[in-house]
Amino acid sequence: MTRYAAFLRGVNVGGVNLKMAAVADALTAAGFTNVKTVLASGNVLLDSKASVTTVRTKAEAALRETFGYDAWVLAYDLAAVAAISAAYPFEREVDGHHSYVTFVTDAAVLDELAELAAEATPDELIERGKGVIYWQVPRTGTLNTTIGKTMGKKRYKSSTTTRNLRTIDKVLKA
Repeated sequence: MTRYAAFLRGVNVGGVNLKMAAVADALTAAGFTNVKTVLASGNVLLDSKASVTTVRTKAEAALRETFGYDAWVLAYDLAAVAAISAAYPFEREVDGHHSYVTFVTDAAVLDELAELAAEATPDELIERGKGVIYWQVPRTGTLNTTIGKTMGKKRYKSSTTTRNLRTIDKVLKA
């Protein structure tokens, strides 16, 4: 049995509003065990014997069927999430800034997003990691940054989701 973190894209941040208890119930009904949600932003811990790919597709299918929306889920075993957090290349806590990790499952999309580092503004830090993009931006302008402007594009919906580093650390401690 493997403990996974499943990150639901776009939940409770702009249009798709789900109660986390209902999400936990839907994923439990889909056959996952020890399901626990963390915060209200679509972070779920669950156990499964299945591969990470199967966990992702099974969770997406359960959410689509239960809630009737175009669900996208990125799943990782907890050891991978811990390694991603530990590898954060910038100072973790900078006053007036957000520290983010964008999880990416498509290699071509990861390449595209990594290229954005060359276009970053002076107060925006972007670095490629293993399967992720690390970034740090001023709190007042997240959506107006190079990455912020790019992530809303439809092309990235199925293969990316972003979490604040603090959220990732809460998932790891839950």
